[in-house]
Amino acid sequence: MTQFSLAEKHAVVTGGCSGIGHSVVTTFVKHGAYVHILDLDETEGRTILESLGEEKASFHSCDVSDQDRVDVVFKTISDANPIHILVNNAGIAHVGNVEDTTQEDIDRVYAVNVKGVYNSLRACVPIMKSTGGGVILNISSIAASVGLPDRFAYSMSKGAVASMTLSVARDYLADSIRCNSISPARVHTPFVDGFIAENYPGKEKEMFEELSKTQPIGRMGTPEEIANLALFLCSDEAAFITGVDYAIDGGFTTLNT
Repeated sequence: MTQFSLAEKHAVVTGGCSGIGHSVVTTFVKHGAYVHILDLDETEGRTILESLGEEKASFHSCDVSDQDRVDVVFKTISDANPIHILVNNAGIAHVGNVEDTTQEDIDRVYAVNVKGVYNSLRACVPIMKSTGGGVILNISSIAASVGLPDRFAYSMSKGAVASMTLSVARDYLADSIRCNSISPARVHTPFVDGFIAENYPGKEKEMFEELSKTQPIGRMGTPEEIANLALFLCSDEAAFITGVDYAIDGGFTTLNT
């Protein structure tokens, strides 16, 4: 067996149609996993399946904030196959400090970034317990551990993800379930390009360079780099690792002065 092989493993990736999630899906498939993609974007889901092949992946339309729908999807998947890996990637962003963050903003971010992770954990953990264990990876953020300007609601939500990671890791040691998290800094995804275009029209190039330089390493991360770390943490090579958050941030949390 090759190193970092996910052969014969079934993985669930939430928010798997774009950005980091899409890279996780393609990386896992490349290393042998069958991947169940959960997302709201049915059009992109079909496109991804055409690219990967339906023998390597499946798409499930799912709003992770809807507990009933999440339960149905996980049951459908587990009735046919065990779930060996869960990657909680689905999330949304919000820009604003506490004064200009409305109650509706908080509720919207909480519903996806916190409740969505909880819903998937709640649905998946009993399945993993019944089949001998598994690996859970939550996508958090450096916003959970450092103060970022105008990220009040987002930071709140990612702090909750970090805490849930520790709780699940501790509670299910005896059930052979490992749970870790990844905390990226700024990653170059379509969301970043859209954010810059919307907020800095005509200055896209300058703002991209400015945002890139906020990482001490001098650039944004790539979705593929995040996916490669996810691959390691979900592989058998990481069998001794649980309850750990991994910053992947170009030195942001330790080298900024």
